[in-house]
Amino acid sequence: MSSAGISQESTASSAVPDPSAAVLYVCADRSSPSMPELASERAVEEGQAFARERKLRVMEVVTDPYGEPDPSLREGWQRVRALAAASAVATVIVRWPAMIAPEARHEYRYREATWLQEQGVKVHYTWAPLAASTGECR
Repeated sequence: MSSAGISQESTASSAVPDPSAAVLYVCADRSSPSMPELASERAVEEGQAFARERKLRVMEVVTDPYGEPDPSLREGWQRVRALAAASAVATVIVRWPAMIAPEARHEYRYREATWLQEQGVKVHYTWAPLAASTGECR
């Protein structure tokens, strides 16, 4: 009840995302002068294959230019967060942890992974050594 004696209802969202709904996030270095899109293309192909193998549906592929270490300042990552907050996805697929934030700024990656977990969203890595160990961010 409020101070005026009026009953208040909770407005917290109880929506649960479809467990097969995923977003594929790509933030790759495009600095190779001979093949500038190769890293991004590989990440998308690998992510799509990862999703198919695990019966996940990629609802959207979101990309960002490489360079900004703080994912919260990237337009694409903001889209990933919006999808998670709206319960539109249950999984974020990325090639490796550095796509979320570089190792030198790993605290950003942990901040984002924790926030996603709080939304009920898992992060899965597709790079073979990480994917073999379930590919999930802990």
